[in-house]
Amino acid sequence: MTSLKQVLEDVRTQCDVESRLRVDPVGIVRSFEDPRDREIVGLVAAGMAFGNVKTIRRKVEELLAIVGPSPHAQADDGVALRKRLAKFRHRVFRGDDLARLMIGARVVQKKHDTIGARFATLYREKSELREALATLCDEIREGGDLKTRGTRRGPAHLLPDPRAGSGVKRLLLYLKWMIRPDDGVDLGDWRGIPTRALLIPVDTHIHKLSRNLSLTDRADTSWKTAEEITAGLAQFDRDDPTKYDFSLCHMGMLQRCPSRRDPKRCEGCPVMPMCRHWARSSHR
Repeated sequence: MTSLKQVLEDVRTQCDVESRLRVDPVGIVRSFEDPRDREIVGLVAAGMAFGNVKTIRRKVEELLAIVGPSPHAQADDGVALRKRLAKFRHRVFRGDDLARLMIGARVVQKKHDTIGARFATLYREKSELREALATLCDEIREGGDLKTRGTRRGPAHLLPDPRAGSGVKRLLLYLKWMIRPDDGVDLGDWRGIPTRALLIPVDTHIHKLSRNLSLTDRADTSWKTAEEITAGLAQFDRDDPTKYDFSLCHMGMLQRCPSRRDPKRCEGCPVMPMCRHWARSSHR
């Protein structure tokens, strides 16, 4: 029987990456040449990445059309940027939330040359991903005065606190984009952080597929669940387990992976022989 590792590798090599980039928000991030723009646009695009991917892509493009061709330079004038984005809306986010996110990210850039350089320093100091990421978020939040005011949850949802226990899927997606080597999808702009330290970004699709493949038994999408799924994938590549995020995400979207046997939806799924709903034999 074909191993799960082989299936995941095959999905990565056989997927039409160019077509994927045309609909995925990371394709927008890759369109910028200046690394300062890429890391700010990446943070914004990842922060907005929940819901329908086509809508996300369209709204990120709409926001950047308002911001202009050099987002990092525009973020230097916080008052003007907030005014420019005042009428922008996307789900629970207001334009002011996104402007403050960009302003805070730019503050970190100006203090440390790049956000990536600051994160690498924090990772060395904290010796673990979660606290380094939480501290970086604190600094961005403070730099842009991105604080929850009243009952609105937009700012807290845009830049959540990893210490709270959530899987912070969108923040982990951002780290993966910036840290993993350039493979046509991820950018590889940030140095000094080992790829083995990254965690898989867990959304409902990844979670359901991972449970079906016995990569986790956990019923939530918490930080612990992300750690458990990543540990399962590390059996196939200890140094770069999150490279399989692309394959899992692609399969999850194509198959709309169910929580039970579903002959119609499961038909043609390459991992069906390894799924707990279809086979009892080990996939490892």
